[in-house]
Amino acid sequence: MNTKKAWVDKDNTLYNKFAFKNFSEAFAFMTRVALEAEKTDHHPRWTNVYNTVEIWLNTHDAGDIVTDKDRILASKIDGLL
Repeated sequence: MNTKKAWVDKDNTLYNKFAFKNFSEAFAFMTRVALEAEKTDHHPRWTNVYNTVEIWLNTHDAGDIVTDKDRILASKIDGLL
């Protein structure tokens, strides 16, 4: 089980919230995201509480704004579900 909404562009970040069946599924998702983030050298700000993962994306070296790097990573994250 995963529930998510579309990415929201707000306050110079792309934001999304993902809910999973349990902690193990949420952590497995975070691991997949971490591997993709390393490949792209673009790392999210995120939180995890039990079965919920929240992710904020923006590009620090561009002045903490949303760039194509963020939109590409968001798309790749969606593909990991």
